[in-house]
Amino acid sequence: MLSVEAKLTYADYLETSDDERYELLNGELILSPSPKEIHQYISSMLHLRIGTHARTHNLGKVYFSPFDVVLSDTDVVQPDLLFISNERADIITQDNVRGAPDLVVEILSPTTADRDRTVKLDLYAAHGVKEYWMVDPDSRTIMVLLRGQSRFEVSGIYGEDQVLSSPTLEGFSVALREILQEYE
Repeated sequence: MLSVEAKLTYADYLETSDDERYELLNGELILSPSPKEIHQYISSMLHLRIGTHARTHNLGKVYFSPFDVVLSDTDVVQPDLLFISNERADIITQDNVRGAPDLVVEILSPTTADRDRTVKLDLYAAHGVKEYWMVDPDSRTIMVLLRGQSRFEVSGIYGEDQVLSSPTLEGFSVALREILQEYE
């Protein structure tokens, strides 16, 4: 007889400790360790730039982890950064985001990089995230992916001497050197 493990749901996820950072991926509870300093620095620099642009141009709202994004009853993520346009603001609730953000940013770390490049990439595409950035502190690059028919396609890989522009954040661009200046 085959044994089928029951998948955990959002209700189960809500029972986890607030002292730990978890995500729920395909019904499996995943513990995420605290990010390293470079991760936090890059996250804060991107949040400052993206948040200022979104607010100045009244484009929508920007959030940073930890903030739950409920993609389905068995998929709850906490992207490092996320942007939701004004047109889709109805997915924002007091407790979480209920649906796919317009833009998701994940900063790769040794413990999350494989998951960010595979499981989360597929999850974000399946649920309709328009734009996905994977920031790699080691290679000092940001890969920008745009959603095609049903999957992401690489729009560009930006190095520290280049300027990244976002199709989702109208008018937004940033020189990567500004984001990584502390680590030259």
